[in-house]
Amino acid sequence: MSNEEPSLTAPLRESEPSVDERAGPSRLVEFRQDEEGNWVAVMSCGHTQHLRHQPPWQNRAWVLDPERRRQMLGRPFPCGWCLKAEETADRRRSAPKQQPKED
Repeated sequence: MSNEEPSLTAPLRESEPSVDERAGPSRLVEFRQDEEGNWVAVMSCGHTQHLRHQPPWQNRAWVLDPERRRQMLGRPFPCGWCLKAEETADRRRSAPKQQPKED
């Protein structure tokens, strides 16, 4: 069992494109560490994402360097939660409308 914090710092509705009033991609606004010392990115959309450097699976050596983390602040960073919400909304919009059954 993991004591890891949830990856969302904002309410779930925050990810819904219909409610989201921000323009453009998410940006990195802050870094913090979880209780295990792993780096967590806080994005402008309010969501968070763990950024681990675990070669060969995850190659993010820059998260270990304070200066390189500072240089990343303000840069666009794709939010997986927001992208998933957009994909879900796209699927709902493109799904054929079901006609009510007549008895």
